[in-house]
Amino acid sequence: MCAQMTEQFLAFTRWQGNDLSTPMPEHGFPGLKSGDRWCLCAMRWKEAMDAGVAPTVILEATHIAALEFVSLEELKAHALAE
Repeated sequence: MCAQMTEQFLAFTRWQGNDLSTPMPEHGFPGLKSGDRWCLCAMRWKEAMDAGVAPTVILEATHIAALEFVSLEELKAHALAE
């Protein structure tokens, strides 16, 4: 799933053990900040949605396989308005 990062989501995923905010130059990873777009696994996005901190989704850049984990209605409710 393609999502636009928020401070709330980045804090949530860091608390879950997946720190996406901290740069790791040794791996060429600059770290993410609010507003950045990043691909997420659908299960992590669903966990964040259930916790009330799901980032917005860019539907056109989200694979149809995400529908195995979340409904189209849930995705549309969190879609980025462009």
